Amino acid sequence: MSSTHTLRAQRRPLLQPLSAAIALSLSGGAVHAQQAAADAGDGLKLDAVVVTGTSSAKSKMRTSVAISTIESEGVAAVTAASSTDLLRGVPGIRAEASGGESNANVAVRGIPVSAGGARYIQFQEDGLPVLQFGDVAFATPDTWMRADAGFERLEVVRGGSAALLATGAPGGILNFISKTGLEQGGSLQLSKGLDYDHTRVDFGYGGRLSPKTRFFIGGFYRTGDGGREGADGTENGGQVRSNVTFELQGKSFVRFSIKHLDDHSPTFMPTPVRYVNGSIQEIPGLDPRRAAFYDAAWPLDNTLTGTNGRATSNIRDGLSAKSDAFGVEADLDVGGGFRLQNKFSWSKNSGRFIGIFPGDDVAAAPSGTTLATGPDAGAAYTGNKFTAVIFNTKVDNAGLMANDLKFSRDFDLGGGTKVSAVAGLYSSVQELDLTWNFNQYSLSASGEGARVLNVPGVLNGSPGFGGCCSNMQDSKYTTNAPYVVLNLESGALSADIGLRRDNQKASGAYYQSNAGLSYDLTRPNAIDYDFGRTSYSLGGNYALSKDLSVFARYSDGAAYNADRITFFNNPNLVNGKSPTIPTNKVKQAEVGVKVRGGGMSLFATLFHAKTDEVNVDVTTVPIFARENSYRSNGLELEGAARVGIFNLVGGLTYTKAKQADGRAPKRQAKVVYQLTPTAYIGDALTIGVGIVGTTKSLDDGPTGPLTITLPAYTVVNAFASYALNDRVTLALAANNLLNELAYTESNDGRGAARAYTGRTVKASLRYSF
Repeated sequence: MSSTHTLRAQRRPLLQPLSAAIALSLSGGAVHAQQAAADAGDGLKLDAVVVTGTSSAKSKMRTSVAISTIESEGVAAVTAASSTDLLRGVPGIRAEASGGESNANVAVRGIPVSAGGARYIQFQEDGLPVLQFGDVAFATPDTWMRADAGFERLEVVRGGSAALLATGAPGGILNFISKTGLEQGGSLQLSKGLDYDHTRVDFGYGGRLSPKTRFFIGGFYRTGDGGREGADGTENGGQVRSNVTFELQGKSFVRFSIKHLDDHSPTFMPTPVRYVNGSIQEIPGLDPRRAAFYDAAWPLDNTLTGTNGRATSNIRDGLSAKSDAFGVEADLDVGGGFRLQNKFSWSKNSGRFIGIFPGDDVAAAPSGTTLATGPDAGAAYTGNKFTAVIFNTKVDNAGLMANDLKFSRDFDLGGGTKVSAVAGLYSSVQELDLTWNFNQYSLSASGEGARVLNVPGVLNGSPGFGGCCSNMQDSKYTTNAPYVVLNLESGALSADIGLRRDNQKASGAYYQSNAGLSYDLTRPNAIDYDFGRTSYSLGGNYALSKDLSVFARYSDGAAYNADRITFFNNPNLVNGKSPTIPTNKVKQAEVGVKVRGGGMSLFATLFHAKTDEVNVDVTTVPIFARENSYRSNGLELEGAARVGIFNLVGGLTYTKAKQADGRAPKRQAKVVYQLTPTAYIGDALTIGVGIVGTTKSLDDGPTGPLTITLPAYTVVNAFASYALNDRVTLALAANNLLNELAYTESNDGRGAARAYTGRTVKASLRYSF
C-alpha cells in the first residue's frame, strides 16, 4: 500500500488502490486488482507476508495453504457495499450477498450452504472471531461487521490450517485486519448515488503521537435505500473505530482498540415468483432486483415478549445492529528466546432482524378484500395478493469475549534447519439471547407501493406458519481450546503439523410458545451439555525455485452448533441426556502450485472435501432437523497478468459436489468465475470492468429437492477514477451495469426467489491529506 507521501507526490499509486476498491466493493471482482499495477511480475503478491491461518508469519510463496489478500486505501471507502460482497471475487468462496448489508450466505469448496450464514467459515477482526458461531439464525457474523476506511487488508484462507487455528472454522477464515497508523495521513470521501438514494461519508486518519506511539481512527456514516425504491429511508447509521499502539523494545508492542457500530439497513428477502417446469418466472409488477415491500403503510408489529408481555416494533426498521467492542493485543519478547502473543476482545452485540418473507404464493384477492391502511383504508381491492410473514427476531445479546494466548520459540537445528514450536490456548464465552416472532399480514402483490390488505377470514398480525416460531433462547457457550503446532523450515521445505482440542460447554434454557400466544415459563427446556473434539492439520510447501512452489495439506475439523440444535429438536438432545452432541465434520485434502514469471502469476489448488452435518432450516415447511453427507472435488485458479497499460486479474473455481444420495448439493454451481480487466491511462485515469459469473445450479422447490433451476448469470460492473490533482480523486462506479437478473436462491415451500439488486450508479469524491 502506498504511503501518504507517495500518494501526494505521485498520482498513479493513488489510483491503483482506489480503482480496485471500487471493483471489489461493487462486484467482488478480482481480488488483487489494486496490486498488479504496482508489480508487473507478481500481481498476486506471492512474497507478501500473511498472518491468517498460520501459526507463524510467512509469505504466500512459503505457506501450505490457499490464501488470498485484498489490500487498498480502505476497501469500502469508495462504496457502501457489504463486507461479504467483497468475497464474491475470491476463488473457492461462494458468497450469496443478495440480502442487503448483511445476512449473507457464505460457503467454500462445495461445503454446503444448507441453513444460511457461514457455518464453516469464521469472520474475524484482527485475528479474533466476531461471533463464535457462523450460522446463528438471523444473527450472522456480518451483521456486526462493516468494511470501511479503517481496514488495512482482508486475508482469506480456504481450508487448510483453518481447522487447526480457529474453533469451528474448518472451511476457512476471513480476517479483516485494521490499519494501525503506520502511515501518516488520512482521507475524507463523499459518495452519492446517481440513480438511487445513497449518501455516504468515509473518513480515516492515522500517524504518530510520539516516536513510539501511533494511532488510527476511521469510520463512516450513510443514509439511503440500499438500491431498492421500496426501501426509502431504511438505510441509516454508521461506525467509528480506533486503535493506539505502544511500541516497545525490538518488535514488541501493545495495542488497544475500540469500535462502536450503530446501523440500520433494509433486509432483502426473496420476492414472489412463479415456477414453470422448474424454471423461475417473474410476476408482472414484482421485479426481484427491485422489490423490497418496505413502502407499505405498515402497522406496528405486535409481538410476544419473553415474559409473556407484548411489544411493538416498526417493520420498516429492517435490520438493526449495535456493537460496542474493546480489544487488547500484545506481542512481547519474554526472554529465553520465547515470544508471547495474546489477543483479547470483548464485544456487546445486539440488534433486530425484520424481514418480509413470502409465506404463500401470489393469488387473486378474494371477494371482500379491502385496503387496511392509508387514507383510503376500507376501499375495495381487486388485484393480486400474498401472505407476508414478518420475520421479527430480536437479538437481545450476542456478546462475545474471546482470548487467544500463545507462546512460541524457535530452535536452530543447524544446517539451515529451524523448528518453531507454538503452544496456545483459545478461550471464549459466547452469549446468545434470542427472541423470535413470525406474524403474518396480507399484502398487495406490488413491487412498489405495496399495501396491507384486509382479507376475509385472515387476521393481520396473527402468528405466521401456524404459530410455529415464537421462540426464545437465553444461553451461554463457553469454549476452551488448547493447541500445539510444530513448524519446520529446512532449505526449500516448509512444513507444519498441529493438534487442537475444542472443549465446549453450553448452558441456559429455551422456550417454545403455545401457537405464538404465550410461553409456559414454569417449564424451560434446559441447555446443559459439554463435549470435546480433536482437530488436526498437517501440510508442507516446497520451493522448486524462487518463482515456483508446490504444496499439499490434509486437515480434519468441525463446526459446532448453537441454536440450530435447540428449537424444533427433541429437548433431550441438549439437556445432558444425549450421549453425543451433533457436530458438523469436515475433512479436506488439497494440493497446489504457485508460479510467477513473464509478467504473470498463478495460484492453482486441487481440493477434496468430505462433510457430514446436522441441519435445521427455518424456511422449510415443515421445519425439522436432518443429517446430510456431502463430497466435493474441484479446482481453484487465481491469476494475474500485466501487458503495457492493461492489467488482468481473475479467478475460476470448478466444483463437482454430491450428497450421499448422489445428487448435487443445492445452489452449488459447477463453475464460478471472476475477471477484472483494468487500463491505466496516463497518470490520472483508470478505467475497468469487474465481472462475476456462475453457471446454472439447482435448488429445492415445492415439488421436491433440486427441482428449480437457478440460471447461469454474469454480473458486469464498471468503474473509472480520475485524479484531479495529487490530493483529489473523482470516481464513478456502476454495480450490475447490465441490470442482470441474477438469482441466488429459491424457497422449497412456495414460489419465491432472491436475486441481486439491479443496476446502481454512484459517484465519489476523495480528498487525501
